[in-house]
Amino acid sequence: MYRSLKPLVLFVSLIATLLVITSCNNKIENTETPAIAIAEIEAPDLKPAQPLSKAFNDYWYAGEAEITSYELQQARYGEIRNGKAVLVYVTEDFLPEEQVKADTYSKNNTPVLKLNATKNFNTGVYPYSIMQSTFYPVANNAHAIKISASMQEWCGHVYSQLNNREQFEIMSHSYFQGQADENFKIDKAITENQLWNQLRIDPESLPVGDIELIPSLEYIRLKHVKLQSYKANATLDKGVYTLFYPKLNRKLSINFNTNFPHEILGWEETFKDGYGRNAKNLTTKATKLETIKSAYWGKNSNADESLRETLKLQ
Repeated sequence: MYRSLKPLVLFVSLIATLLVITSCNNKIENTETPAIAIAEIEAPDLKPAQPLSKAFNDYWYAGEAEITSYELQQARYGEIRNGKAVLVYVTEDFLPEEQVKADTYSKNNTPVLKLNATKNFNTGVYPYSIMQSTFYPVANNAHAIKISASMQEWCGHVYSQLNNREQFEIMSHSYFQGQADENFKIDKAITENQLWNQLRIDPESLPVGDIELIPSLEYIRLKHVKLQSYKANATLDKGVYTLFYPKLNRKLSINFNTNFPHEILGWEETFKDGYGRNAKNLTTKATKLETIKSAYWGKNSNADESLRETLKLQ
């Protein structure tokens, strides 16, 4: 689906100065405004690429990532656990065929807004570490190109990956019996993961009403539910985007700033957690601590640990 078929390049906006795309050890040197180089995508029902404002380009193509820390209260095993969450947003050039970050700039690349979302918390004596990565076209007119999720704790670790091709291709590995190594395909639908990226581009473009939605890979792994689309209802009201899945009895509300750049202020997620008699409806909550803009991939010396203090992660 994400394939450059013509030499035509969609011109979205013009910026007077030339920008250099930088990301984690990124070697891309761009001689054009990054937002201009959006590879054409083949799809009969594809909407036009969303025009990107000068404010968007100035904010997201300044050679830095946006890093926001959150105080986390995570539901797990029938109890609330204290921890930290971090959302890292950054723009990157993406190879539409290989579906990985490009090492060199090309007009055929697909510019994406990437979100790396992490959670760290303890369950008794042992720690949990969760990370999800979502690569969503800044054109804001198609599904996420790729989504991955990993989870590590002392019992073992699991990994899932979704690639957007003719169908959604799923690859999954786990230490659980019956889930060890899986490869399968599912029909395309809106993914919950991509909505966190879409919100940052244009909250008004978020789907509302009754929709088919694939839950986050994190939720699917934590609850061991089938990876597929479920009926959901979505509402958008004054800086709160809410999803409710009747079959899963799960509700997710994302609070965000209605003004650009639409930073995420926090979120709440309610579902039945725990096993047996300990199972009950619990609510995971995340509350914003701090936000910084930083080319963090170059901040890897001991002296740079002060940035973790700024983010209140120490």
